[in-house]
Amino acid sequence: MEQPYDNKTKKEGYVSISGARQNNLKNVSLEIPRDALVVFTGVSGSGKSSLAFGTLYAEAQRRYLESVSPYARRLFHQMPIPEVNEIEGLPPAVALQQQRGSGTTRSSVGSVTTLSNLLRMLYSRAGDYPEGQSILYADSFSTNTPEGACPECHGLGRVYQVTEKSMVPDDTLTIRERAIDAWPKAWQGKNLRDILVTLGYDIDIPWKDLPQKDRDWILFTDEQPQVPVYRDLNREEVARAIKNKIEPSYKGTFTGAKKYILHTFANSPSALMKKRVSNYMISSECPTCHGKRLRPESLAVTFAGYDIADISRLPLKKLLSIFTPYSDGSAPGLIKLGKNHKEKAMVAQRIAEDLVARVSVLLELGLGYLSLERSTPTLSPGEHQRLRLATQVRSNLFGVVYVLDEPSAGLHPADTEALLKTLDRLKASGNSLFVVEHELEVIRHADWLVDVGPNAGEGGGDILYSGPPKGLKKISRSKTREHLFNDLPFEKPIAREPSGWLKLSGVTRNNLTNLDVSFPLGTLTSVTGISGSGKSSLVSQVLVELMSTKLGNGISSDEEVVEDYLQEDAVATLGGEITEGSENIKRMVVVNQKPIGRTPRSNLATYTGLFDVVRKLFASTKLAKSRNYNAGRFSFNVGKGRCPNCEGEGFVMVELLFLPSVYAPCPVCNGTRYNDKTLEVKYHEKNIAQVLSMTVNEAADFFEKEDPVRRSLKVLQEVGLGYLRLGQSATELSGGEAQRIKLAKELQRVNRGNTLYILDEPTTGLHPTDVEKLQSQLGKLVDAGNTVIVVEHDMQIIAGSDWVIDIGPGAGEEGGKIVAEGTPSAVAKNKLSKTAIYLGRTLNGRT
Repeated sequence: MEQPYDNKTKKEGYVSISGARQNNLKNVSLEIPRDALVVFTGVSGSGKSSLAFGTLYAEAQRRYLESVSPYARRLFHQMPIPEVNEIEGLPPAVALQQQRGSGTTRSSVGSVTTLSNLLRMLYSRAGDYPEGQSILYADSFSTNTPEGACPECHGLGRVYQVTEKSMVPDDTLTIRERAIDAWPKAWQGKNLRDILVTLGYDIDIPWKDLPQKDRDWILFTDEQPQVPVYRDLNREEVARAIKNKIEPSYKGTFTGAKKYILHTFANSPSALMKKRVSNYMISSECPTCHGKRLRPESLAVTFAGYDIADISRLPLKKLLSIFTPYSDGSAPGLIKLGKNHKEKAMVAQRIAEDLVARVSVLLELGLGYLSLERSTPTLSPGEHQRLRLATQVRSNLFGVVYVLDEPSAGLHPADTEALLKTLDRLKASGNSLFVVEHELEVIRHADWLVDVGPNAGEGGGDILYSGPPKGLKKISRSKTREHLFNDLPFEKPIAREPSGWLKLSGVTRNNLTNLDVSFPLGTLTSVTGISGSGKSSLVSQVLVELMSTKLGNGISSDEEVVEDYLQEDAVATLGGEITEGSENIKRMVVVNQKPIGRTPRSNLATYTGLFDVVRKLFASTKLAKSRNYNAGRFSFNVGKGRCPNCEGEGFVMVELLFLPSVYAPCPVCNGTRYNDKTLEVKYHEKNIAQVLSMTVNEAADFFEKEDPVRRSLKVLQEVGLGYLRLGQSATELSGGEAQRIKLAKELQRVNRGNTLYILDEPTTGLHPTDVEKLQSQLGKLVDAGNTVIVVEHDMQIIAGSDWVIDIGPGAGEEGGKIVAEGTPSAVAKNKLSKTAIYLGRTLNGRT
């Protein structure tokens, strides 16, 4: 353990940290220069983020918020107060963390960058209005305000109808045979059918033979009559029972099918119920605004020949070319405007200047393919972070610390160069940059490196090195050093021969137009290209959709339930079919970066199924058997075994009004989650809570003789997750960790071959050392007779692939084509490919 920091050695122009103990940090002390690019490196889980975000940013935020009124403090998402003795010389900080699934579909690129506000002001003050139309305020150009939203579709761009065909897909069925598919299943559906019997309807003739007026009433009525229900009686028997005033089974209330759908969609707390009923709602383009979401008066105003909806759909690169002549005063439209409306011309030029300056930064960051109307949930975490970074560049702040979380995530090496220029601009403006990063190009660009490690979790938390990059070469314990100074030359794997080909033709989606592509089977294929070139559209969307259709239920995916069904992005695959090879694939597994659970109750052990086996082991102990405890007793989600005070959470939240809420260990169970009786049961001297607090590495030793548990833990170690605790909450995991847990779960299965694995950027958040572990696992999957396709920017993975398909050459409209395909060495020689030069360096041993 390092000695506490000595006050006498503190230097001017440095941030001094003394005794940092956040998470796995081992009482570390160090100095970091200000006005510099400082990069924090180390293997995944070593403690980099604990130092950069959990300590430095958390303390900077705490100090700033102390100067803010108590009321305003409550509006901030406050980080927990860090465990550290002292930090000196720390300026105010801005955190740019990776956000997953951020915002609603009404949040867009335009709103995140504030460019939409500028456009709305431009159209309001300098737009070309139809003759006689009065001036509109800026709010009238927003789809999220009553003044701007189209009155028919309420700013959604689509209208939703419930029709007879959507609710009754098969009209040859009778009502008893569930012709009304939209009605609920089980008892509630039977109840509604029984009510119809009481009301005198024949539920045993085909739906199509019922009179139209009867069909309309059953489906569309708003009436809700209450009637007696006689279970299991036919029409005639019910009529006699009513006539003879026989006591009914119960009284039931009728609800029409349309009313049921709309009420369920609007009011059900269950996301799955919402999803189910949304299937009966037919979506079509709004006839009033034609999908543009604004009222007609707003769409009548134009600028440079575009209405505000059309201009918001253009790529940023095109937007720049439209506004540049307005910003420098050369646009004919501006000159003409200046003759008649000097004030309008001044406004147009002023706003155009600001737009051009802001959009130029976005282009520098490789985001020129995005449009202002692109909704934020469709952005990758890297894209979202770079949008916010561009906003900071324009803010011209001085003397601020920017703390960034892997800004190169999801970036092609060609785009990483542009990112570094942007970071240099922020530094040149007199700011400090503290960056958590794995990308070697960013690490090499640093003025100062802080290497944390040497390993992950308990094996990390030490500062191995703090100083200029070249000094890291002398630190033998550093795993970053091996990769940074090319101590590990690239070993070219033996290429596998394809066992066949999966061929797609006529693929049309986003920027892909009528594309034909072939993926080799029985190999590892990397799909590459710069950000926005069309890789994910091809693989994660089109290929997944087409294979899902072919396989029916043969897809395994961990998709989150989308809450906002009516506003899901309307991007659709417009064309494409599989023409060959799908018969060789029996199953498809999509391993994405979406969270493995939404609540702290979901964790590594529960998700992988490991916890089921562990609970059975505890239930098989002598004491558990004598007390009749079954495996359920050892779940913290079940009443009998868990602590009654915190209900198995392990902590209680203490609200401190304007201070951050404090999560304190439960005073009854001391954070163990279980009641005393459950904790009395021990397996090899450990209770269930102690087992959950073990890391994967510790548990692998502990369960050495238990085959099913050991096998599961071994796979987690092999994908580089040995540092995670078994009970680590799903909400604490990064996207990359979640993806590798999904991969580990899949690797545990008995492999039968002929499975197609699809992974989208699996190396996100991985240190080069961990990338090697991942690569080894992907290789094992292929060697077992499977096909692996990865969308990837990491040259280590790409160079080790059997086949590379490079999409591009540019992004957005300038991409969407296959630039090069073949073995890594063949693609590396292609002059048109932007990937080739970087791939060549890796193949030649220069990372």
